[in-house]
Amino acid sequence: MTQDPTTAPDAPPASPAPWRPSRTVAVILAGGTGTRLGLGIPKQLLKIAGKPIIEHTLAVFEAAPEIDEIIVLMAAGHLADAQRIVADAGFRKVSKVIEGGDTRNATTRIALDAIGEGDVNILFHDAVRPLVSARIVRECVNALWTYSAVDVAIPSADTIIQVDELDCITDIPVRATLRRGQTPQAFRSGTIREAYRRAEGDPDFAATDDCGVVLRYLPGTPIRVIDGSDENIKVTHPVDVHLADKLFQLAAAQAPRLTDHRSYTEELTGRTIVVFGGSYGIGHDLAELARRYGAQVFPFSRSTTGTHVERAEDVASALKTAFEATGRIDHVVVTAGILEKGALAEMDEETMDRLLHVNFVGPVTVARQSLPYLQQTKGQLLLYTSSSYTRGRARYALYSATKAALVNLTQALADEWAEFGVRVNCINPERTATPMRTKAFGEEPEHTLLSAEAVAQASLDVLISELTGQVIDVRRTPGEQVAAVPAQPGAHSSEQLSAGIEA
Repeated sequence: MTQDPTTAPDAPPASPAPWRPSRTVAVILAGGTGTRLGLGIPKQLLKIAGKPIIEHTLAVFEAAPEIDEIIVLMAAGHLADAQRIVADAGFRKVSKVIEGGDTRNATTRIALDAIGEGDVNILFHDAVRPLVSARIVRECVNALWTYSAVDVAIPSADTIIQVDELDCITDIPVRATLRRGQTPQAFRSGTIREAYRRAEGDPDFAATDDCGVVLRYLPGTPIRVIDGSDENIKVTHPVDVHLADKLFQLAAAQAPRLTDHRSYTEELTGRTIVVFGGSYGIGHDLAELARRYGAQVFPFSRSTTGTHVERAEDVASALKTAFEATGRIDHVVVTAGILEKGALAEMDEETMDRLLHVNFVGPVTVARQSLPYLQQTKGQLLLYTSSSYTRGRARYALYSATKAALVNLTQALADEWAEFGVRVNCINPERTATPMRTKAFGEEPEHTLLSAEAVAQASLDVLISELTGQVIDVRRTPGEQVAAVPAQPGAHSSEQLSAGIEA
């Protein structure tokens, strides 16, 4: 849309008074009905990565220090759903959950009425853009100190064409000047209120976005554009659901790192952690690290305690031991896994059975047995996948397949167990220096492998976070030096392989 200079000759003064907003309000626009997705519920209530889309979106603004208040404009008939999500998640900044209007401009007017008078920063954001970043929110708010209207956009990777009523090209605009609009759109309250006041006198007024209203009815007002991101997609069509879900997996929502030993000790002292596969590799390093921070850790494995993760009675006994010793279980970690290479057609029945039972039946068994304990503490189950889950690899097809299954298991259980307050996450480490990997691939250059201790540290960060339904990537930092992992003396090959995770 281009500015129409004839619409409003009285543009704002060039040197307005200094802007002094009383607060910053995020308005979450959740009025969609999911028609294009073919759903029976509004798309913002669809679950991705273990949570409703709108909950992911609200969490970003709840965590943003620049945001003081959140107002949700919800689709008619679904206020109770939104209110329940807000209450269950404990979002303290949400002040109102109200019904939106029939049109975009009607919804904006409702929001402005709900905010009330006074000088306020206002951010309008689509509820179905759950991957908006904290950086985008911050830059929008900061830009309002200088500009009274702010948009978010990214360059167009495609050539844009203009067509006529016969679908024939009439123009091909220069791509360098084109952007694809996103949200949030941010405004000083006086600016957006005045734009809508002037629009009321236009019988042809129909808003598709709020910056367009300012552009048309306040033509002298500069609208600052800040960089959006490719990940800040809007879930509108069925393919968007799959893209958003994959982006949540690959984005690897980074668990916040605490700053010092004391902070970790304060978090972990008094917690009980059960580690299946805790003898060697990642499981061993995680157990040792958690102990140093004051956690009570109970490692179990085939080699040290005779615990087979695929046997329900073994798992039940292990959990009972930890619970009777401490009276609680806060976290259950399953690092146990085996890697057997070979063509599927040539693999014997015993090997196939062992792979499937240890790598998949084991985590399923642990999950089932752990739930009653984790319900009591609102705790977390942590599983481990491999980079091979995204693409089956020749000569270890069953290993790849079981790792993909664990990703699906993580997401499904995060959804199922949300009502119990139990979190479920999955670590996806880069190729890691563990005894299991050495056994399968031999000695490899140190600089090409991630250390088991680094994966253990990332795992600990996830355990003390509020993440759920996430697949967290763990990657080497540039220049990291990794010590070779020696083979464990005296361990049988099957025991050694069950001690660590190969990624």
